[in-house]
Amino acid sequence: MFTFLIVLEVVICIVLMLVILMQSSKGGGLAGTFGGGSVGVVFGVRRTADFLIRATQILATAFLVLALVINIFFLPRAGTSSESVLQQGTQQRSTTPQLPPAQAPQQAPLP
Repeated sequence: MFTFLIVLEVVICIVLMLVILMQSSKGGGLAGTFGGGSVGVVFGVRRTADFLIRATQILATAFLVLALVINIFFLPRAGTSSESVLQQGTQQRSTTPQLPPAQAPQQAPLP
């Protein structure tokens, strides 16, 4: 089930990227580069823009919901302790004895 949801998340991600790139911008966007400009001929310019905007909304919502579902229900929990990571790190840290700093050798005064 986990693998299926991850594959579905990747597929939604790729389709979402393509839908976003197909939307026309001021310069024509990627739609003009790959012949997507002819999509407007089939649906009409306004209906194509509405379709792409609605598809972006649906895919983005599906992406976010699926990411939350995978994170909440399918990822394994590391532990059930109520301590934070910082508190656990201070307990595991061992103290090592420090050596006193080495002193420079004394030089005899010059005559």
